[in-house]
Amino acid sequence: MNASSTATATGSTAAASTNANATGTGTIKTATPATGASPGAATAPVDSGARSPEAAEVIGGARERIDALDDRIIGLVQERMAVSAVVQEARIGSGGRRVHLAREMEVLSHYRDALGKPGTQLAMTLLELCRGRV
Repeated sequence: MNASSTATATGSTAAASTNANATGTGTIKTATPATGASPGAATAPVDSGARSPEAAEVIGGARERIDALDDRIIGLVQERMAVSAVVQEARIGSGGRRVHLAREMEVLSHYRDALGKPGTQLAMTLLELCRGRV
């Protein structure tokens, strides 16, 4: 991978559509697969766990936002992987090692300070993804 490498987010999120329910008093969110299925294709209702149409609506909207955030996060992780590959290539090309442990400790500390103990686990996963193969 080189400095001009770019990463794009490839999510498999589903687009939500709204249909009137059987009583006509509320809406039910249904998922349309992101695989290119036509909007008129039969879809299964999304189970939100809500006990009211209003709560289902709130949950449906929040889930759409979470899916969009997840797509952005995936794109950022892919971008981080590409940049990390550039750093590793430069380090190796200059006679250094692929992994710089002091830098990894800085990253772990940064995530732990910002997110607590689970942040360390998240950073470990990111570092593992970004070590890659050069």
